[in-house]
Formats: sequence, C-alpha cells, structure tokens
Amino acid sequence: MTIRLHDTLSGSLRPLEPLEPGHVRVYSCGPTVYGPAHVGNFRSFLFADLLVRHLRWRGLRVTWVMNLTDVDDKIIRGAAAEGIGIDELAERWIARFLEDAGTLRMTRPDVMPRATEHIPEMVALLERLLAGGHAYRTDDGSIFFRIASWPAYGRLARLDPDQLRVGERVVADEYGKDDVRDFVLWKGSRDGEPCWETEVGPGRPGWHLECSAMSMRYLGESFDVHTGGVDLVFPHHEDEIAQSEAATGREFVRTWLHCAHLQMGGRKMAKSEGNIARVADLLAAGASPRALRYALLAAHYRTGLNFGDDSVVAATAAVDRLDALVAALEAYDADGPDDAALPGVLAAARLAFGSALDDDLAVSPALGVVFDLVRDLNRRIAERSLSTRDAARATAALRDLDAVLGLLPDPADALPAELTALLEARAAARTARDWAASDRLRDQLAAAGIVVEDTRDGQRWRRAGAATDA
Repeated sequence: MTIRLHDTLSGSLRPLEPLEPGHVRVYSCGPTVYGPAHVGNFRSFLFADLLVRHLRWRGLRVTWVMNLTDVDDKIIRGAAAEGIGIDELAERWIARFLEDAGTLRMTRPDVMPRATEHIPEMVALLERLLAGGHAYRTDDGSIFFRIASWPAYGRLARLDPDQLRVGERVVADEYGKDDVRDFVLWKGSRDGEPCWETEVGPGRPGWHLECSAMSMRYLGESFDVHTGGVDLVFPHHEDEIAQSEAATGREFVRTWLHCAHLQMGGRKMAKSEGNIARVADLLAAGASPRALRYALLAAHYRTGLNFGDDSVVAATAAVDRLDALVAALEAYDADGPDDAALPGVLAAARLAFGSALDDDLAVSPALGVVFDLVRDLNRRIAERSLSTRDAARATAALRDLDAVLGLLPDPADALPAELTALLEARAAARTARDWAASDRLRDQLAAAGIVVEDTRDGQRWRRAGAATDA
C-alpha cells in the first residue's frame, strides 16, 4: 500500500512518507468567520475530510488541525456595522460553520484553533523573524516580512519575486513598508480596531502569520500535509512558507494539496461574484445533506467542478441507489446456502476502491467501484442467490467503504415513534389482509414524507428522496 499525492510545490505525484512513521500530520486552512461559509468553501473542507478519512481507513494515525480566523478586516467591519464585538460576531459564524460541517458529515478536526487565542505563538514567531533580519518595523508599529531576504519566495506559485508588482493578489496595504512586495505580519494599533499589547508592541496579527504559528504549535515546525483551495496558493501559502522557513530554517510542509474552484454558472463561486450557494439555503430548497456531500466530493479535487441543480439531482439519484441497496440488504431474508463467490467479490471491490484513492484521492474511479458493486449485489438479490448471512456481509462491506465516503444512511438514525407505530400497524394490516387499512396507513405515511414499498422480503420504507429499511 503506497499512497501518492500531487504536491503543488514540486508539481509531481509523490509517495506520502510521514515524518513520523504511521502518523500523518495535516493542516487545513479553515474559514474566516465573518459570515456563513458557502458550498465552494465546503468543497475544499470536504476534500480534506476525504483525505483524512482515507488515511485513517488505511490504518494511519492522523492529527488534523483546521484553523478558525476570528480576527481580520471583514470581521472588524461586520462587528462595527452591527455594534457588537468581534468575539460575538465570530461565535455566531463559528457555530453556523460547525452546524453546516456536521450536516455535510465533515469529520470534526482534532484541533480547531482560533487566531485570537494564539497571539503569544504569533509574537514568538515575529521575534524570530525580527532577530533574523527577515522582518522589519514601520513607523506606525506594523511589522512586515522582507521578501528580499528570502530568495526562494515564489516557488509554490512559480513566480519570479523580482517581477512581483502591486496587483489583485499583492495588496498595497495602507501601512508604510520598504518594498511594495513585502507583506504584513503584524498590523500596528489603530483607533476602533482590536488590539493586543505584546512584546513586539500593540496591534493585531496579519492573516498569513496566524496559520504558520498555529500549525507549528500543534503539528511541529515541519509537518506532512497542508491543504487549501487553489486560490490560497498565492499569496497566503507562499507567505506561510517564507515566514515559517525563514524563522525555523527547516522545511515547513512536505506535501501541499490544493483543491480546484467550485463553479456556478461557469464562474468561480465567490461572494465577490454574487453566485454563492449556502448549505442552509440548499437544504431549504429541498436538497438532502448527503446529496450535497456527494455533489461536492464526486469529482477529483484538482478538477474544476460546476455546481448547480443538475449536479444536485444527479447526486440525489446516486445516493438513492445506495440507500435502496442498503434497505434491500437489511430486509433480505433467505434460508439458502451462502454464495461462494461473494467473499471474493467484496474483497476485490475493497482492493480496487483503496487503490483508486491511494492514487491522489481518485474519487471518481473509487465511486465507480462502489456502483459496480451496487449493480452486482442488486443482481444477486434479484436472483435470490444470497443467504441472509451474505446480505449482512455485503452490508458490512458497504459500510466499510463508506467510512471513507460518508454517504450511506446512518444506522443510528431512527424514525419518530409515531411513524414507527404507523409502519408497524401497516405491516400488521397486511398480515391480516386488511387492504383498506393498509392503504389508509400508506397515505398517512406518505403525508409525513415516508414512502412505503412492499417487497418479497416484506415492507420497506424510504424518506422522500432517500431509501431505507423498515
């Protein structure tokens, strides 16, 4: 088993070789909590979730850190507009982010550090950069990174630092600096802005500084994998590398992984474009959480993905196929002999699924393996070639693969007691051949969003748009 990942810095597919054998340390750039994250943001978060799930499925220990940026210009402006503190605004949108992440079944990272709670780590990093001549102060108390002191600047984004000019992604801060290319590490105090009194003077951290300080706090000065959206390659991740390696003299990250943009209407999904879709809005419009997860995961992370009604419809149909199979397997009841070929089929599917994801998280071929298995199992169900024990083995095999995908119905999910009672009453009515009562109860269940199907193995039910078992 060799996991290979496409490293943005080298531009090549490289084997994952953790610095500590058997333990992979992963850092993901998380949300800036000035408003609700949109599904374009969640594509980046869910690809990191897929990575972490797969590594753990392969038996590796993973420490996953995702930061929460809870102080920046947008947060400050938003809080001022509402007449509240930045803490109150941040708490609101952190809660919303965690709710949406849970809805989309994103694994909770092991550590979710907040920038405002790690000022001492940032100050310590600043002091190292100042002592090494890589940073300098300006008259207003700000501190900038001196790009001229770091000849390797631009490697990640494949830029020539001598050709950098002020532009869309090299913002000319309103703070004085020696060189237009230099980026701010620490912003000197200003009236009406949050401020911390520190050993390097009063002020607040710049965006780039926090990720270096917090990743090194929890993962060490060098760690294995750093993920984020492709829009973070420059300047954010480029700046992280420069300030981290200049301070420590060590390689910062072994493998950089970047997720392509989610598009809507042929354009990158972004608040600035006005073409965003939020999780809560999509759910209110009728999309299911698992269909949204499928839609965001189904294409390779380095491939641009167009999001829209068609993709949600297709994802819903795919999830329904999975649900229908699980329902059929869990309801299946046959006293015949075990299917001698089934163990080999399940083992081959697991091998092919894992091999696909080992190859730079090739999720499309992995999903192809899953749906080939779905077709095979549906055929065996129709032919009644499985035993009841086989059905349980097949269900377990699907749930094993789903530990990576996170798409199947949760076995812990249950209907409310009143709906369960209606299902039981309907099953009893059918046993008694009381067809009128059976039909009446079917209509009651349908009105509550539960569709009932009668099969050779008995009654099965599904929520509207998602199949499950009775």
